[in-house]
Amino acid sequence: MKLLTGNIDGEFLFGVLDGNQVHNLTAGGFPRTMREVLASGEGGLAEVQMFIDMNIDKTVDVSEIEFLPPVRRPGKVLAVGRNYAAHAAEGGTVPPDYPMFFHKAATSLIGHGGTIVIPPVTAEADYEGELAVIIGRSCKNVSEAEALDYVAGYTVANDVSARDWQRRTSQFTVGKMVDTFGPLGPVLVTKDEIDDVHNLNIRTFLNGREMQNSNTSFMIFSVPFMISYVSQIVTLEPGDVILTGTPEGVGFARTPPVFLQDGDEIVVEIEQIGRLKNFVAKGE
Repeated sequence: MKLLTGNIDGEFLFGVLDGNQVHNLTAGGFPRTMREVLASGEGGLAEVQMFIDMNIDKTVDVSEIEFLPPVRRPGKVLAVGRNYAAHAAEGGTVPPDYPMFFHKAATSLIGHGGTIVIPPVTAEADYEGELAVIIGRSCKNVSEAEALDYVAGYTVANDVSARDWQRRTSQFTVGKMVDTFGPLGPVLVTKDEIDDVHNLNIRTFLNGREMQNSNTSFMIFSVPFMISYVSQIVTLEPGDVILTGTPEGVGFARTPPVFLQDGDEIVVEIEQIGRLKNFVAKGE
């Protein structure tokens, strides 16, 4: 199932994508939010399907939707750095011994089709195509073997980074949490639709030019390991987002460097999940 949140004609929408059509559950009176559905696990998804089968939802064309991040204002947006060995190498570093977690702010999140606004304080806005994991049930001290039981699904992310700010200190967060620097979407694909989360092709295109081409099989730390690891120190809750790291091919490592510019179009594509497209504009 492909769940989404957005706006249509100025009204909020929680829906299900079915081909080029969207079941607008909100307009039909569906009583739950995305987080409530996720927290209910298979029961929540069954309720969504039952609502659709009753034919009381409103169906609209996907072109009419203004996409929002699949989960609005999640409690936590955790990201992992240097989780692909080739990306660590292109930055002149070695793979870490433990997952390098940092935060992105909820205000950094935008949806598919939204605009990445580069503030005047940075001249080095960079792209990072990534797989994002969305937590479905609360978990604490979860084992690696059970970790995927707490996953609701997956989406596409772009961990946009202000490299000049990121390098100011040993902590990444200040260069990562910039407003609009967290494109996410277009939909949350439930985990039952993904054959193997550790074998998904991931590509990034800048103005149509392929910049990244890799596979999630090259991640150093697996999705279950990352969930188990971070759950030892923090409770993960429904709707929390984990960005799993980017492969090689980012802009700062190129000769000459390639940074995002006013008017650019950036697309991140992950097989079985979708294409996340965003535009770039210079802020004031």
